[in-house]
Amino acid sequence: MKHFFVKITVLFFVILFISSCNAIKRVKDGQLLLTKNSISVNNEKIKNDEVQGLISQRPNNLGRLALYNLARENADSFYTARLDSNLNDINFFEKIISKKQLVQVADYKINFNNWLKKTGEAPVIVDPLKTAKSAERLNKYYETKGYFNNDVRFEIDTAGQKEKRAEVNYNVTTGPTYYLDTITTAIASKDLDSLYKRYKRFSRIRTGQRFDLDNFQAEKERLTSIFANNGIYKFQPNAISFDIERDTTTGQDYKMPVEVDIDNKTEGDSINGFEYKIHHIKKVNIYADYTFGDNQDSLQTIENDGYTIYFKNKLKYRPNALTDVIAILPGNVYKESDRALTSKQINNLKVFKYPNINYSYADSTDNKLNTDIYLAPRPRFSLGFSTDLLHSNIQDIGISFSTSLISRNIFRGAETLDIALRGTVGSSSDFKNTSSSFFNLAEFGADIGLNFPRIFFPFNTDGIIPKSMSPETRFSLGTTLQKNIGLDKQTFNGILRYKWKPTNQRQNIVELLNIQYVKNLNTDRYYDVYDNSYGDLNDVADNYTQVADTSYYNSNGDLVIPDGTSGFTNDVLDGSITTSQSDYNEVSRLEDRRDRLTANNLIFSSNYTYFKNNRRNVNDNNFFQFRGKIEFAGNLLSALAPIVDFEQNEDGKNLIFGVQYSQYVKTELDYIKYWRLSRSNVLAFRSFLGIAIPYGNADNIPFIRSYFAGGSNDNRAWQPYSLGPGRTDNVNDFNEANLKIAFNLEYRFNLIGDFKGALFADAGNIWNFLDNVDEEEAVFEDFKSLKEIALGTGFGLRYDFNFFVLRFDIGFKTYDPSYNQGKRWFTDYNFGNAVYNIGINYPF
Repeated sequence: MKHFFVKITVLFFVILFISSCNAIKRVKDGQLLLTKNSISVNNEKIKNDEVQGLISQRPNNLGRLALYNLARENADSFYTARLDSNLNDINFFEKIISKKQLVQVADYKINFNNWLKKTGEAPVIVDPLKTAKSAERLNKYYETKGYFNNDVRFEIDTAGQKEKRAEVNYNVTTGPTYYLDTITTAIASKDLDSLYKRYKRFSRIRTGQRFDLDNFQAEKERLTSIFANNGIYKFQPNAISFDIERDTTTGQDYKMPVEVDIDNKTEGDSINGFEYKIHHIKKVNIYADYTFGDNQDSLQTIENDGYTIYFKNKLKYRPNALTDVIAILPGNVYKESDRALTSKQINNLKVFKYPNINYSYADSTDNKLNTDIYLAPRPRFSLGFSTDLLHSNIQDIGISFSTSLISRNIFRGAETLDIALRGTVGSSSDFKNTSSSFFNLAEFGADIGLNFPRIFFPFNTDGIIPKSMSPETRFSLGTTLQKNIGLDKQTFNGILRYKWKPTNQRQNIVELLNIQYVKNLNTDRYYDVYDNSYGDLNDVADNYTQVADTSYYNSNGDLVIPDGTSGFTNDVLDGSITTSQSDYNEVSRLEDRRDRLTANNLIFSSNYTYFKNNRRNVNDNNFFQFRGKIEFAGNLLSALAPIVDFEQNEDGKNLIFGVQYSQYVKTELDYIKYWRLSRSNVLAFRSFLGIAIPYGNADNIPFIRSYFAGGSNDNRAWQPYSLGPGRTDNVNDFNEANLKIAFNLEYRFNLIGDFKGALFADAGNIWNFLDNVDEEEAVFEDFKSLKEIALGTGFGLRYDFNFFVLRFDIGFKTYDPSYNQGKRWFTDYNFGNAVYNIGINYPF
């Protein structure tokens, strides 16, 4: 399979290369293919995306041009003529292909040719008229930046270009810069004038500032926001204008006086003739269970905290559940932001559809407003079902399914209850000792969660976390059961989580309780599952067949699982079988790992996570994202140890129901940054640092809380769990540790149509640090261990389906710390040792 992907990838790039060599195939005599746009401002070349975007003609994407050139011109008439010729050839028709099939072949060729043209891109021919239009745009643009005397010239340059090719050079001379002089106002409304003066210090236009039209637009938006959120109802942005005096006569000091003009209400307003004034909210009406066309006279009412709630027959919600999320308060000044905040908080309840909020004048004085809020409830119950196909390193193929039931307004406080059932059945050809049935793997789970649209706590937290932060509390319980997956684990978990968003960019999550119990149901299968460990133990046992119990071995001379593996291990460790020191250490290592991976786990933790993401939308490729998390486990139980008589094991560790609970501190820092290099090119970077340190009641970190390296979303030159720890060479089936450092850098660019390309470099590794592992090669000792950071580089193809991206990456081991010094660079840098990754969406 991996060789197939290699061939496809190489063939793809070869076709593009050969086709691009004939880029002028469709360029007629006398025409010039545009190869480059060059813009110089005051004799200095610039690459500003905004300025480049003013140029109407852009050079071709070579890949798309190559596809277009592969297509035939006038394909319809060409293939139709060939079809007619073949149909007239009776011998060909009778002996080779039927008439119907011949017509279908012609249709396929025409459709494929049309696809090449549609996906490809016709050659961009230099057009002097469009070039002149681009120069005019540059002239207008620099006028908006305060260069009113700018001069733009262009030339079509063929010097140094290949046949039928040219680049266009635009030369801008800006001339003198104009600056703002005195700023005065002419504001008709006294209320608007008062508000303007109150917030004048935040103005986006200032005396002495270079003229920039963007600043005037920003000032207009700023004033509109101030007025709309300080009582000015139905303020129209077009009421704001700027009277700017400009004299371009040579010899002037290039200063421009500005007058800010704000008129009364514009023509066409329903109450034209009244000046803008500050409005207050007189009354707020809430219509619960609203249906279009309801007769208001038939509704019942109730007053709560100054609000009037209208409802049918019986109010289904506690009054406070409704009024607590309304940010519009009777008696307050009208604010458009209160309307938006109210909509947001009602949506966060998840029991109503998008609310309809209307304002109307309360009386003829026109300075009081009534507010009507219409709430249309969602269905009380909703049922969902989904299914998917799966593939992983555990299962060759799998089918997953899930179903969920949501019940809303459980306790009349807009709470939601969700119950989910999920399952996966799969097949694995590598699994041993299975029946003949195709599906030999299974996993089933169930979860129940209860969500409160507020902080559910013994004391009031509104002063710390107000409702504007969209607070949420979630209680959840869940369980999963695995069959023929690993050691057939069964897990139970319970979580008490608080979440709130101080701003649109920041989010806080506190899991006050996160309890997880993991029980291994089939520990006798350990050496069936962990083949590497079995092979290592078998290699040692092969040296002692003469002194070990013969029942430990099968007819092939291999250890029998589980009696032979456990018997041989016990005999070596208790001295019944005398071995060399190195063999003893190896058996001891394998047994310690078996004990750890087969032990049941109890994790009783609390954690805090901080998110910040300044991405404005999915198309924003200039942003950063940060996640910081800290987790403490076992501290509460250890604090109770002096007063609770916990059972203890032979090592003096506390047990709860016979299970040693984990105790550790864990922290993670994850940072992502995107740079938009051009309209279609992006440079993406990620860094990750994670460390978990055991102490107190634990000597190591539970497997489910440890770190691994490698995989399609990590270091793509290594398979998952195959990198590290440290400079070890894939010693275990699943290599993991408690310290991880990772860096990823990826350059993303367009290829052809919806096909994207990427070049990447992934660096990182895992180590054991301050735990019970003392293997020198796996331990992070000091900063010298950073020499063991592995480096993988490679390239990838992506296809953008709009709603998701299908990703194929090839990673090459560029620097492999498992080799001795001097052999780490490029030792396995070839397609034979490359790792081929298929993933969904971008890795970060």
